[in-house]
Amino acid sequence: MEAQFWQEKWQKNEIGFHEPDVNPLLVEHISALALEPGDRIFLPLCGKTLDIAWLLSQGYRVVGVELVELAIEQLFAELELEPDISRAGTLLCYQAPGIDIYVGDLFDLSVDELGTVDAVYDRAAFVALPPEMRASYAKKMTEVTRSADQLLITFEYDQSLMSGPPFSSTHSDVENSYQPAYQLTLLSEGEMPGGLKGHPADEFVWLLRQE
Repeated sequence: MEAQFWQEKWQKNEIGFHEPDVNPLLVEHISALALEPGDRIFLPLCGKTLDIAWLLSQGYRVVGVELVELAIEQLFAELELEPDISRAGTLLCYQAPGIDIYVGDLFDLSVDELGTVDAVYDRAAFVALPPEMRASYAKKMTEVTRSADQLLITFEYDQSLMSGPPFSSTHSDVENSYQPAYQLTLLSEGEMPGGLKGHPADEFVWLLRQE
């Protein structure tokens, strides 16, 4: 992944991708994951999303991975949590009760370091990666989470109007990335309110279950 690109975005505070509210699609569709309080949810490329605070408030545990340490420093400050910081291989791990966030490249995160994952919520990672990286990303996610169920949010728009990230992805892109490891169910689709960077876009919510 292009770490320098994301480092510069955070350093310049160019974080338009950071939503100012909890994602309503998460609130609407999390029940599809059939989770219990105390279950552990993995958020790849989590940034400082407000979804984390909401998930914690619902009684879930959260584990994430993020390239940019500044984002995680801000996350813990906004959560008003004092993290314990340790090294996990080539990554750093910020920990507090109910939350573990790894700082570094997802592709360097091992199954043992990640630990048990009951589900994945991917709002930011799949769409952040260019098409040529999707297959390797999906393979890594399947391996590192032991094929945990996923709630995946994607966008589709005219990519000639703007360049990603986030990148446009068709139904075929999702299917080619995750089948046959997962059975895919499209939970919802619709026009994205306000579009994406001022351009019309459709938003999709997928449920991925192990075959």
